[in-house]
Formats: sequence, structure tokens, C-alpha cells
Amino acid sequence: MPITHTSHRGLTLPAIGLGTYKLKGAEGAESVARGIQAGYTLLDSAYNYENEGTVGEGVRASGPRGSLIVTSKLPGRYQKHDDALATVQESAYRLGLENIDLYLIHWPNPKQGLYVEAFEALLEAREAGLVSHVGVCNFLPEHLEALKEATGEYPEVNQIELHPTFPQTEALAYHAERGIITEAWSPLRRGGELFEAPEITGPAQRLGATPAQVVLAWHVAIGSLPIPKSSDPGRQLANLRAQEFTLTEDEVAAITALGRPDGRMKDQDPAVYEEF
Repeated sequence: MPITHTSHRGLTLPAIGLGTYKLKGAEGAESVARGIQAGYTLLDSAYNYENEGTVGEGVRASGPRGSLIVTSKLPGRYQKHDDALATVQESAYRLGLENIDLYLIHWPNPKQGLYVEAFEALLEAREAGLVSHVGVCNFLPEHLEALKEATGEYPEVNQIELHPTFPQTEALAYHAERGIITEAWSPLRRGGELFEAPEITGPAQRLGATPAQVVLAWHVAIGSLPIPKSSDPGRQLANLRAQEFTLTEDEVAAITALGRPDGRMKDQDPAVYEEF
């Protein structure tokens, strides 16, 4: 049975998704189409990536949409209610889709104080049929509880920075208790020194896997849904096949132990960071 994640409203997502950041133009569309043909069913884009058109073209070039789940995200500058609704419509136009499967708020931007208003607007977009499922990115428990208090509903997804040096174990547990799927951006921490750590290279040698595959297998083991980005066909396939490798409990624990308080890549703390 394929590994899947299911939200409190019944959204079912695969074990690994395809990131599309920086995939643009004809080459980007070809990369997206190849990813779909390789077996990816979850595509991750955003209004701020300026590539929704590329992703939509890749979807069309791959054949019937079928069970594909196309994701986009609302930027911070459009969190006011009417702006949010117009932006969802614009995203749909750019993607060339009548309906967007999953739409996320990109950052809470707490200093603005508009993320609850934005979430309410996305719920209205869901009721209107513009989107099927609503989620967020980079939200802390305090932000999620504010959404619940205002609307009676948690988002179905929270996409957060999560990798071996910042494993987010508390967030994973918090989300799981509430039926929120945890997606991971920058799941490989861009490799580098991480891929040279014995906690990674040891399992790689045992399994005949690459360091990247070990890290992605770790994500699968802890209940995180990684969204690695690659335009290389071989790497796309290798990343997807990482879910076929099984780490031991000790290996999972050792990789998780690589975490550290300053483990974020760019110190983008959602409590204070603002992105527009």
C-alpha cells in the first residue's frame, strides 16, 4: 500500500511531493511534466514563485489531470479579504484550472494581523468552488489556534521548514493530534555538509541509497511530507523512490538528533518574519 497522509477533512496526500520553486518557462514546464510522468501526484507552487503558468502548462502537457493535486499559495501583500479572493482567482487563471486543489497562506505575517481574515477568505473560496482544500505555511501553534477560534476549523496542511537540523518534532506531534498534515519545505537543507554526516552516510551505505534518499526516507518515517525540488529527471525519480527505503528506529533517532536550536537555514522565525 502506498504511504499517504490524510487531513481532518479527508484530504489525502502522497508520501513525497514535487517542489517547483525556480522552475519557469518552457524548461520548467517540461520538468513538471516529467515529474508527473515519473509518478508525482502532488505539485507545489506559489503566487510569489511567479511560475503558476509554468506549472499549469506542465500539467496540461502530461495528459489528463487525473488525481493530480495542484497547490499554490497566497502572498502576504494580499491577505486582506477582497485581495485574497481576487488572488485565488488570479492563481486559477494563471494555472489554467477552474479549481485549485490546495491553497495555502504563505506566511502568517503576524505584524500585519491579517492572517485570520485571509483564512476566512480562503474558506469562502472553498465554499464557492474555487479551491478544494485550504491550508497554511509557517504557522506556529498560536496562529493555528487563532484560526480555530475564529472559524471553528484548523487548516488541513501546514507547510513548514523541516529537515534534520531543524526536525520540528513538537510541531509534528501538535499537527498530528489535530489532523493537520505536515509538509516540509527545504527538506534536504540543500545537502552540503548534511550529506556528509555519518548519521546519513551510514544508512546510505547499508541501503545502497544516496544521502538525499536517506534524508527523504527519514521524513517519511517521522510523518513529514517532504517536497524536494529538482528539474533533473534522474533525481526526480530517485527522490520519489526514497519512500521505498526503510530506516531502523535507531537510524531515525540518530538523524533526528542532528537537530539544534539554531538549525533554521535563514533564521526565518514565523513569530517575527514577514514576507510579502
